[in-house]
Amino acid sequence: MSATRLLVLGVVRLLGQAHGYLVGAELESWEAERWAGLRSGSIYHALRQLAKDGLVDVTEVHEWPGRVDYAINDKGEAEFLRLLRTALSVPDRRPEVFGAALVLLPALPKEETIALLKERLRALKDEEARIAAAIREGTRPQHLARLFDLRAQQAAGDAAWTQGLIVRLERGEESA
Repeated sequence: MSATRLLVLGVVRLLGQAHGYLVGAELESWEAERWAGLRSGSIYHALRQLAKDGLVDVTEVHEWPGRVDYAINDKGEAEFLRLLRTALSVPDRRPEVFGAALVLLPALPKEETIALLKERLRALKDEEARIAAAIREGTRPQHLARLFDLRAQQAAGDAAWTQGLIVRLERGEESA
């Protein structure tokens, strides 16, 4: 899954209709270049690809060279929701994917967000247990054991953070 695809779809959805510069300005205000590695060229490429894939419609072509407005369509809405739900529920070692999902949480009802995060939590705990079992085997060279230990600690930390978010959402301390 691409964080760029999810973010660009999400911003076009949020704005209703947007051109590349507007999408880029919104993502810049979220500092997406820092945490998602997003570049302006990636945004324009993503918009063209989304249009080619039939997920956004070209709504207006301006006389200004290269300025094209896009709007998400029903197929794009379905793809956006699929990507968002997957990014929330399935752990991914690329932090930008989960980061994209976090900034787009308002697109889902709170109850669904909590359910998806609980799926994520179960998967993280399963991953931590699987890695811990591999470490206990003791059949791997030391340099690999360190890597496995790091991955187990990362899964545990992600699980603890996810559990905390679930609790805060359930208590109403945070909105989805």
